[in-house]
Amino acid sequence: MAVQPEGTPCWADAMFSDVEGAKSFYGDVLGWTFGESSSEYGNYTQAYKDGKAVAAVVPPMPGQEGQSAWCLYFASPDAAATAQKIRDNGGTVVMEPMQVGDFGTMALASEPSGAVFGVWQAGTHEGFEAISVPGAYAWAEVFTREPEKTDAFLPAVFPFSAKQMDGPHDGPEMDFRIFNVGEDTVLGRMKMTDDFPPEVPSYVNVYFAVENCDAAVAKATERGGILRFGPMSSPFGRFAALSDPQGASFSVIDLTTTEGDMPKLTDVS
Repeated sequence: MAVQPEGTPCWADAMFSDVEGAKSFYGDVLGWTFGESSSEYGNYTQAYKDGKAVAAVVPPMPGQEGQSAWCLYFASPDAAATAQKIRDNGGTVVMEPMQVGDFGTMALASEPSGAVFGVWQAGTHEGFEAISVPGAYAWAEVFTREPEKTDAFLPAVFPFSAKQMDGPHDGPEMDFRIFNVGEDTVLGRMKMTDDFPPEVPSYVNVYFAVENCDAAVAKATERGGILRFGPMSSPFGRFAALSDPQGASFSVIDLTTTEGDMPKLTDVS
């Protein structure tokens, strides 16, 4: 796949204190195989599905041990300029732009409500080699307790237009917004309800596509994962939210099993 337009999710990785355990879990649940770890780059190890790069796992750097979490990277033609926009609009640059060999330049940041994300300026590594097929990245949503901050920040940093979902959706009214780059819908934003324990911070939830949502949930829980929500059918696919055995949250979605009418959306940008 070519370099993605600015603001498009282009890569995902996660730090695991037990990398071999993570490889075994995701290998079983998502069918991933793994390349050689790159000792030059902190034992960064790419995951593949059917020979195409779909994500990566890496051990924590000294001093960075803690909760495992998936990090979603957004494409940028100039990571330094994006980092400045992040600062100018109330976000925090957690890790300044850093060149990674000839692969590209990365930065880590958090938006004003605290959700952490990455920025990737592609070099030879352009990002996902497959999306929206089983085992590959499919979708992501920012879960935030302060949607007004997130909603102002994202279009100020990236070339996003926004649409708000109208009215009640599956029961209680849901505060949900989508962001587009051009005609392509690239990201969702969900307001966190009281269903989320207060200690859960704002975060980016990454969805991986699977052939069968229920089978993937069964495999994940059998391997020590925890089912957090679902499985549930929707107009977008049948999905479920999980935590892996090391605590990293992710979701699985079968994009082919859909149910119900697409929600109405209103332009807000």
